[in-house]
Amino acid sequence: MKFTVAVSAFLLASSAQAASFRRRLSFERIAGYEPRSQVTDHNAIDLDQQAIEIQLAMGTTESFNAASKIYTDGAFSKSVAKVQLASPLTSSVAEGDQITGLNADGAEVVGTAYASYSTGADVIEIQYRTLDLQSSYVGCQVGANPNPNTVGCFAPTGTLSINGEGSVSYTYNPLTDNGNKRTIQGFSTAAKEKMHDCPNCPYSTYKKFYDYYGAFDYANQWVLAAFDGSRTSFSNGNADFGIYGFEGKGEAIKKGTAFMNIWMYVIREMEDALDDCQEGCSIENCNDDPVHAWDEAVAFYTGSLEGKDGSGSGVLLHALADKRCENFKTCGDLANDVTGTSHVNLEIFRQFSIGLNKLLQAQCSSAREQKERIEQLMAVPMIQGALRYAYIIDMENNSGEKAEAEGATFAAAVLPLVHACNADAAATIYDSLRVGNNGSANFQKVKSAFESVYECMGIRAEYVGGYYDMTTGQYFKGAAPAGVSSNSGPNVGLIVGLTVGGFVFLLLVYVLSVRRGKRAAADVQNKLEQSEVAQEQPEQPSVEASEVM
Repeated sequence: MKFTVAVSAFLLASSAQAASFRRRLSFERIAGYEPRSQVTDHNAIDLDQQAIEIQLAMGTTESFNAASKIYTDGAFSKSVAKVQLASPLTSSVAEGDQITGLNADGAEVVGTAYASYSTGADVIEIQYRTLDLQSSYVGCQVGANPNPNTVGCFAPTGTLSINGEGSVSYTYNPLTDNGNKRTIQGFSTAAKEKMHDCPNCPYSTYKKFYDYYGAFDYANQWVLAAFDGSRTSFSNGNADFGIYGFEGKGEAIKKGTAFMNIWMYVIREMEDALDDCQEGCSIENCNDDPVHAWDEAVAFYTGSLEGKDGSGSGVLLHALADKRCENFKTCGDLANDVTGTSHVNLEIFRQFSIGLNKLLQAQCSSAREQKERIEQLMAVPMIQGALRYAYIIDMENNSGEKAEAEGATFAAAVLPLVHACNADAAATIYDSLRVGNNGSANFQKVKSAFESVYECMGIRAEYVGGYYDMTTGQYFKGAAPAGVSSNSGPNVGLIVGLTVGGFVFLLLVYVLSVRRGKRAAADVQNKLEQSEVAQEQPEQPSVEASEVM
């Protein structure tokens, strides 16, 4: 009998666990990652980046002004309408209260109060509702968007219903009063509050950047100086963009926005997830926030353009890793190919998944291991970018402003990490790749400087690889990976590491599944045994309602 009960309990537990698992995997994947919360609006930040790059590529004063507006005002993420009410509110409105109205075609538009408003307020902001499907995540995309989409915006005039009650008349201009509360600039200007002055702050990686640059919004200052054609005023790592035309400034801007502003905010969201996590507390009760923050980190790392499986053409860090792996022969499972997904992305997403499972299990302290590993791996494509342009400038005698600006910005994205390990190595890299180096980059010195801090930065040389010439099937002269003197044979050290890492990952998933299964099985078995006991008890006479009264 006990065996039968145990088997039944196991089957019921497995079924219950599977049903719960399916419910939690109902959101669209992000490059293969399965978020447990809605982050389609966060994922769309790459549309801002794409729009900026399109404007920069035009290379005119007008297009640079348009790009600047997208950077500072936003266009595609966290869309909000600011409306003028015909009469003041007769009762207060709480942040998050549902507000509905109609668009210009008479279709319903749903939003929520962006903030709390007291009785008597006559101007309110309404955040548009976002959907689970990335392709239709929001219908109002205006802000600084050069091609505004107003289909899903509130009509210029009409009435609003708040929490399904009453109607309040309003007016506004859809093209000027629809804006965005999430911007790429904001990722940097909010850094002091969210990464330095917050509880459990300063975050260790952010502190290295602040200590090096001496500015809380160093990324924003870099981008604004490039837009203005002016000089930064950092403690270290300064750049004078006054020597550049549109081409050089454009490269410094588009790489600064993606690989300085957004990159650091990915780290912020992972740190926020760990801050919100309560050790040993189930997701059903109190672990929703850390999972959502972790999902946001994945969204900001990847973006919507990569698609569900990561095969799209993105513009954020995920895309950079895939581009650089082709240059350094670090694509694929063994980091030994020039096509396919970068090994960095494969490993980062493995860590994202492990971290998510740990947060779901409220293993907060343990999840820090994944956060730190992801940080280390995210630096690899920036190092590869700096090495690539050091080679182009030095060995290929390309001293044009495009190559110089790209090399300088890739270096700027990692110099604080290098400096924290070895100040002399950081100075060597900066001197070779700074803005205005006039073609004086020294590739071998840059390469040696980076290699001297790999261990300190937690980076394996095999992940960085070597600058590779696909036309000859050989590494460029003097550009082979650290410790490699020939081009033959697979990366044995990396293969061993991957084998062990893969085993540990599978073991972790198995252990977590067993733990969940045991808990669920125990609950079901207890219920079945209680049912059996109840059946063995003599039947009790029924009690009429009148007797209870």
